[in-house]
Order: sequence, then C-alpha cells, then structure tokens
Amino acid sequence: MANENENLSSRERQAIQTRKKLLNAGRDIFLENGFQKATISQIIKKANTGYGTAYVYFKNKDDLFIILMEELMGQFYEVAERQFEPKTEREARQMINEQVRSFLNLAIEEGAMMRVVKEAVGISPIVEQRWNSIRERFIERISVDIRYSQANGLAKPSFSPSLVARGWFYANEMFMWDCVKGENHFLMDEIIDNLTNLYTSGLYGGIN
Repeated sequence: MANENENLSSRERQAIQTRKKLLNAGRDIFLENGFQKATISQIIKKANTGYGTAYVYFKNKDDLFIILMEELMGQFYEVAERQFEPKTEREARQMINEQVRSFLNLAIEEGAMMRVVKEAVGISPIVEQRWNSIRERFIERISVDIRYSQANGLAKPSFSPSLVARGWFYANEMFMWDCVKGENHFLMDEIIDNLTNLYTSGLYGGIN
C-alpha cells in the first residue's frame, strides 16, 4: 500500500487521507451517539473537514456507516474464509468448533460497534439491505464448505448445502446478537459445543 501511495499525486493522497479522516470520525461519532442520534454534521466537525468536501466521498451518514460496517464484517469474513479441507469427520468438527468460537469472540470484542450495526439495521433500509447482502456472502461461503464435505464423503449428500448453510448462519447470528447485547445467559463453551454438535451431528453424523 505504501508503494502504491508513492505513485499517487499529492491531490490523490490528500483525498485518501480526507476520506480516512471522515471514516475515523464517523466511527467515533457512531460509537458515542449511536446510529440514530449521529449526524453528518457531527462527523464533519469531528473530522475537521469542509461540509461540501464530505459529500464528495459520502452521500449521507448511512453511506458512510455502510463502509464502516463492511470493514468490520470483513474481520468476520476472514474467519469464514479460513481454509476448510478436513480429511475426517472429527477434523471437520474441530475446525467448525473453532470457527464458531472465533466468530462469537470477535462479536464480543467488537461489541460496541456491533451494537451500532444492530441499531442501524433496524432503522435504515439502506443499511438493512447491505446487511442482507453481507449475510448472503457468509451463507454462500458456508455452502462451499458443505459442498466440499459432501464431495469428499464426509457429509450426507441428501442435504441441500444452501438450506443448511442458511440455517447454520442464522443460528450463529442469533447467538452473536445475544452476546453483543449482553443478553446471553449461557457459558460460551456451552454455546459453542452445542451449536457445533447440532450442526455436525445432522450433517456429518453417521456418514462414516
């Protein structure tokens, strides 16, 4: 990235810096005030940029927030994108268990921003639409792992990868929001083990 920036003009470097300042300021304002109470004026003031300048980069606060949400969810997608090529059912269970653990722990670590995401999804149709697209990306990635397991004789071929992936993601998402909102009344290990067993016992159980 540093080498790429060296080839940019001073105006282009300034544009990148200004956009970054607006995003950083936006994150601070959203964390401080929540999505509904945050305003683009507050973000502009925090970033110390011109009012008109901000609209060069973002149409409104929803547009800016979507970028922040996508960057945040990119961390979760790194978990979903981990190499998944188990050779045995036991190995598959272990890898899935670790994915669930990483997914939920990341949600807790990023709890403050995730709570703003939850609020925004319930308020802004644009943010909700983008959230649904992010969901579909995760579901498709899970489907890829299921198809791999089926093709290699680890998972039952009678299951629909898309349907199973959708149900699996929704189950994880539900517990994710409970953890983020502080409404989870179960031990983390208990959640992880039960989610893993529920998923793998149906999809993998008895195949070998």
